[in-house]
Amino acid sequence: MTASVSALEDSGSRRLLISSAWITILLISSLPDIVWHAIFGPIPTWIFWAKVAVLALLLGICGACKKIRPLWQFAGVMLVFYLAIAASTWIGNTPWWKSRFSGPQVTFTVGYLGIHIRGIGIALMVVATLWLMKRRRSDFFLVSGHFDAPIQPVRWLGIRQGESWRTFGWIFTIVATLVVLIPTVLGLRLSSGLLLRALPLLPAGFLFAAINAFDEEIYFRASLLSTLPEAIGETHALLINMAFFGLAH
Repeated sequence: MTASVSALEDSGSRRLLISSAWITILLISSLPDIVWHAIFGPIPTWIFWAKVAVLALLLGICGACKKIRPLWQFAGVMLVFYLAIAASTWIGNTPWWKSRFSGPQVTFTVGYLGIHIRGIGIALMVVATLWLMKRRRSDFFLVSGHFDAPIQPVRWLGIRQGESWRTFGWIFTIVATLVVLIPTVLGLRLSSGLLLRALPLLPAGFLFAAINAFDEEIYFRASLLSTLPEAIGETHALLINMAFFGLAH
């Protein structure tokens, strides 16, 4: 009887954690913005601060309620992420910043450099928070991985038993590149003159793409996948990660 009651309590606690994580991620994602824009039009600034309030509330509940406490790292790192976005937006709107990184007089390279400097700042705030929580870089994936390690098979993605990350990585890279490249090229009116003008910008383009990839891995992957699996399990952590990333794009 005692074991049965304990199992029911554990099951109830797990459902509470999972539902709390899902409700929170949907409330702080782009979903409220999408719904508001579809119904009412322009998105008011208070929606962003409502998301910050949701995360602050969850963090407070984690401190007060033992059953929710396993979500404290998730709530904490996402709260820092959103506050860093607010700080970055404020910096981007200051006259000093605008005079150097925005406006018609600013070149392509300098303009995008300003955007990515602010993006790196947000990523570094998230990294610092994760380090304070975890104390080991490997716990939030800031180390080199084992590329020859086998991937857990996922049939609906075509990932077979024993397939390595190195093999899958090349396949995914080629497929993703073609999926993005083909529609982009078809939508452009390319000419030899345009290509020659764009050629000097390629190094900056590659640099900005690499910075953006790093930033998004920190924002959307490391922040969630290093804090949620222990609390709600790998499956729901991955699904929440996919939902948050998908709604953001």
